This record gives sequence, structure tokens and C-alpha cells, in this order.
Amino acid sequence: MNDENRFAAELEKLGAKSFSTRTERFGRVTRVVGLTVEATGITAEIGAQCVIETSRDEPPIEAEVVGFDGKHLYLMPIHYLEGIKAGNLVRFKQAQSLVGVGESMLGRVINGLGEPIDGKGSISFDAQVALDARAVNPMQRGAVKDTLDTGIKAINGCLTFGKGQRMGVIAGSGVGKSVLMGMLTRNTAADVVVIGLIGERGREVQEFVQRTLGEAGLARAIVVAAPVDVSPVMRIKAAKLTHSIAEYFASKGNDVLLLFDSLTRVAHAQREIGLAVGEPPTTKGYTPSVFSLLPKLIERVGVGPGPQGSISAFYTVLAEGDDRSDPIVDVARATLDGQIMLSRELADAAHYPAIDLEGSISRVATNLLTKDQILIAQRLRRYWTLYAQKQDLIQVGAYTEKTDPELDEAIRLKGMINAFLTQDSDEVFDLAQTFSQLKQTMS
Repeated sequence: MNDENRFAAELEKLGAKSFSTRTERFGRVTRVVGLTVEATGITAEIGAQCVIETSRDEPPIEAEVVGFDGKHLYLMPIHYLEGIKAGNLVRFKQAQSLVGVGESMLGRVINGLGEPIDGKGSISFDAQVALDARAVNPMQRGAVKDTLDTGIKAINGCLTFGKGQRMGVIAGSGVGKSVLMGMLTRNTAADVVVIGLIGERGREVQEFVQRTLGEAGLARAIVVAAPVDVSPVMRIKAAKLTHSIAEYFASKGNDVLLLFDSLTRVAHAQREIGLAVGEPPTTKGYTPSVFSLLPKLIERVGVGPGPQGSISAFYTVLAEGDDRSDPIVDVARATLDGQIMLSRELADAAHYPAIDLEGSISRVATNLLTKDQILIAQRLRRYWTLYAQKQDLIQVGAYTEKTDPELDEAIRLKGMINAFLTQDSDEVFDLAQTFSQLKQTMS
């Protein structure tokens, strides 16, 4: 028996399912540290897919290459580590992650690998796409010039949203973020809705799909769910898959609404991966790769080149401890085309949606509205901000009427402005109704 045949026989003993010594690459597990599997005898590029054979009578464990050091390759399993030991065979699978996409995904809930998790059977796919798409040449991007109706007065009137815009929803916990996302899903005028639920509790995933989204909302939506208890690799894959699906439907000429909850949980997942492979921690322990990944995701959204459709996105950002200076909040504000700030004080006062105009802005609104619409929206925002700044003086009776004519007007209109900015979750106001009511409010 020559050396090649002897090596092949040894691989079979280790549990290799199929192999070719001339075309396939193999290595062996040397150690496991935390979430990371270290292997030698195999080379592969970052992001490549490998499988780890175990001694158990179970399918091999899929893993992704997350780093290397000389002859040592670092892999992170997509699902679990159980069953891996020193000497297990590591087999190269493919150079990049490819997933199936297609029209049959509508109305379904899938995981980060594109596998259905809703118990409704298998999904047939029309094509395969890469999770890591190439960046679009910015000079080939279409302009954000058409208004997208969200059905929410406060957004339509004061934070006007356009096709291809990326908007952040920045909020602490328990201030109505999920309810707002549900309203956007049901009310926004889009052909297809793609929803990414990344790092949420399993219970929250089910509640969002069944109660917040509902049967009618799910019919034109695709939900990609990667709860908090799955591996950080799976959460990152789910984040990328959400964008890949949106890109596929936009390439078919559809106007796609992407709702992503949340950027913060993606940052947490990437931080886990970065720390596991030895990246140096920076602010709040976030590794440099976090601040590289988030802009790459966000920049995949916009108006497509040529005849392609558009992807419009709302990204939620968790302001942990209501800290608006959180580093992920800063990245979101710097990268996105505006932000909607949700206020705990407004939520506590039963003001829903709890949108704080003082900290909210749409950076493309002036490109979408007429001059009269811009002026009336600016006037409402000015009165809202002025009242908020003087609220303490007004409430304790320290302000004397007629001292400031503009503040007097803000006080007079306060009740009507609040009525305009509040809305029940089952109410829908289109753009025409919004600006008609806005004009009445400010008259």
C-alpha cells in the first residue's frame, strides 16, 4: 500500500464520509478554546465553510473559518461544540456561504442558514446567493427621491421617509420599539417585507410573528430569526442573509422594506467572535471588526442601479441603560440617513409611538417634500422642542405669559401637537391624510 492509499485509509477510520485526496483538503482538531476550534494540516480563507467529523453517529458539525495563525486554523461551529475532540477530522467544504432564495420564502420564518423553522415544510429555491455581497459602486446608486408612505403620522409628517433610505430606531428596552416595528410592517407601502430578528429572546420571536406581525403581515413578509441562544456565527449569518434576501427581491424590481432588530445584537455577536480569536477590545469591549461589519451591512441598502428596485430599511439600535452615547448608537447615527429616538418619558406618559422629535431627524426629508410641507413640519418641530426645553419652568408656574410670543404659541398648540403625534397601533394615516391633519393642527 503506497503512502496516498495509506493516508486515505486513515481518513476513513476517522469517520470521513467521502473524500478524494487529490481534490479535497483535510486537517485535524488540535484543541478547543471557548467557542473556537483550532485545527492544523488544513488551509482555508476567512469565511470559508468546513465540517468537523465526530466519533458520534451524527451528521458532521459545520463550522466557519474566523481566523488563522501560521499553520493553525481557527473555526467556530455554526450550531454547537458538543462531540468535538482532539484528532477529529476537519474537511474543507466551500470557499463562501451560499444560501437559497426564492418567491416561496414569502410568509415563512427561517434561520440564518435559510432553513425553515416554522413547521410549514420545506422551501423550494429559485437561486443561490452569497451572504457576503460585493459593495455597490456609490456612483451607480439611485437617488432617494420618492416618498415611502409608512402609515404613521409622526414619521410621514415630521420625519418623512424615502425609498432607499436607511433609518435608525434608537430606544431603550420597553419603550414600544416592537409595536412600532409591527406598525411599519403592516402599514408601509412596499412589495416585499424582509424582517431580521437577531439576538432576540425566543419568546419575543414567536410573539412578534404571531401577535405583532399577524397573519396578514406575514403573508408578504419573510422573517429571518436567530435568537440569543444560537451561536454568534449563526447570528451573523442571519444578519447577512436578511440583507441577501432583500437584495434578491430588489434585483427583481421590487420595492423592499427591510426591518432589522437589532444592530446592537449583531455587534454583540461580532464582539464574541472577535474576542474569541484574539482581537483587542476597545470601547465597552467592542472589537475593531464590529465597527467594520456594521457599515458593510448598512451600505447594502439603498436604491438599486438601473432597473432594479429599492431597499428601504429601519434598523433598531438598543440604547443600553438609555445611554444615547453608546458606541453602537454613535455608529448608527453616523452611518444611517437619520434616526427616530424613542423616549421612555413619553412611553411612561402613554404617548405612543413614543417618538421624541427633539432627537430625531430624517436627513433626506427636504428632498421629498414641497416647500410648504417643509415649513409646516419645521414649525411643529420648533414648537415641540421649545416646549420641551421650557417644560420645567411651565409646570412649576415660573413662566409668565406673553414673555415669549413663540413659547406662548407652543403652549397653546401643545395639546393638538400631542394629538397629532400619537396614534393607535391599528390606525393608518397615508401621506395625504397626514399633511391635511398637520395643516389643521398648526392653524
